Amino acid sequence: MGRGRKIAKRFRGIEGPQPEGKKRFSQILDAIGADERRERVSVSDLMRAMDARAVAALILLFALPNVVPTPPGTSSILGLPLLYLTAQMMLGKLPWLPAIIADRSMTRGDFNAFVGRVTPLLARAERLLKPRLLFITSVTGERIIGGLCLVLAIVLAMPIPLGNMLPAFAISLMALGVLERDGLWVMFGVVMGVVSMIIVSGVVWALAKAAIFLIVNAF
Repeated sequence: MGRGRKIAKRFRGIEGPQPEGKKRFSQILDAIGADERRERVSVSDLMRAMDARAVAALILLFALPNVVPTPPGTSSILGLPLLYLTAQMMLGKLPWLPAIIADRSMTRGDFNAFVGRVTPLLARAERLLKPRLLFITSVTGERIIGGLCLVLAIVLAMPIPLGNMLPAFAISLMALGVLERDGLWVMFGVVMGVVSMIIVSGVVWALAKAAIFLIVNAF
């Protein structure tokens, strides 16, 4: 037994770093920001770094900024890539973005500033994530999730007051669930998506009633 443990320790010592695909999303973002060979970081760089998980990872990256209050029009700008990516997840396609989006880049310093705000939150969330309810994140399940996220992305891209934060939060939860194969988080995202649709529908209905009231009283 003692000899077996020594051999096991020896093999653990030479295993080296885990392959890129086993790294957490937050770790990959930190590694990209720490790469001093890069002067700028583009969307296409992120797509290559995430490899097979690129669709869910990019969906998360474009959805997260909308979870917090942003200047008017931001959701429309970030919503366009989300429409592409969620549609591709729904169709089971490899990630692809038009060059005008894929070639967008920022300096490594700006990227690190963004990562510094995002990765601590991601790291906390990732500690709660684990593979479970795997049937939800199966190939068929991912397509259904992509369809749900597409509907929410359409709502997010519309200029509706308060119409971006809750749909973006729901998309983020589902994208995290897909990334870590955690069906429970996907279910939380679906519930949040339903709640966000109800609230956004109420806002639209209230705006429509207000517009009708103004038109009727104007004449």
